[in-house]
Amino acid sequence: MSPCLFMNALWCEINPDNIADIRNIAPRHQSISTIYKLLRYATDLMKQYPDALIIPTVLFTKRVKWRKDVKRELNSRWGNRQFLHFTYVLVKLFDYKARDYYDHPNPVVKILLPKMDYEPEERTEVIRQAYRGLFELVAPMLFDKYVDFIDVYAEIREDEREAILHEMTEQEDTAMLAQYIRDKGFQEGWKEGELAGELKGELAGELKGELKGELKGGRVLLERLLTRRFGPLPDWGRDQLVGANMDQLDRWADRALEANSIQAVLA
Repeated sequence: MSPCLFMNALWCEINPDNIADIRNIAPRHQSISTIYKLLRYATDLMKQYPDALIIPTVLFTKRVKWRKDVKRELNSRWGNRQFLHFTYVLVKLFDYKARDYYDHPNPVVKILLPKMDYEPEERTEVIRQAYRGLFELVAPMLFDKYVDFIDVYAEIREDEREAILHEMTEQEDTAMLAQYIRDKGFQEGWKEGELAGELKGELAGELKGELKGELKGGRVLLERLLTRRFGPLPDWGRDQLVGANMDQLDRWADRALEANSIQAVLA
């Protein structure tokens, strides 16, 4: 069976047997504002992965009930001939109960748990389960690379970070993970504010839907990914991110996983 390559996010309810074939779990997130850009991105992936099953998937990530109607398909026909039909899977994450997916075997689902529906008193447990699930389902190298997405999606407050880590330490199934986080310096990054405070205010506005917010959020996520892979960015690299548009950020994010240097990513 062909690999299952989803766009924007990966959701394998359609065929769970294909979970092992999923590629590039987090960087496939793209801030695509229109169906026309989604179509273009889909055809780019079809060219890049000619043997894969491409399933365009759009996640609505805001934690509210959604009533807005959006364009769901494109058609082009002349007479009785259909020249183009394009549609996509729409997933409204807030329609899913986070606690129902604590044991789901897909690491992307774990990353997205904080965007699902839960009661306020469940928040700490949802974040803990997201960390635990990702840690158990992927190699340490991938955990280090993608754990920041949980931080972003959960919008962890300054006053709750220590409480979350303490709760993880108290629970037998995450005590080892809590120690791993300490050893890797994530707790230090929480206290000092990774990227020298640049993320303050940007993470809160990330993924809110306005173009300006999407652009800032894309820069932040890409900078964090590049920093994880290649260390602190040089001044010229930061300047390129600041001046980049959404299409450039999308291309650089795709390169970031396979490139051997920051120069190769931002070329």
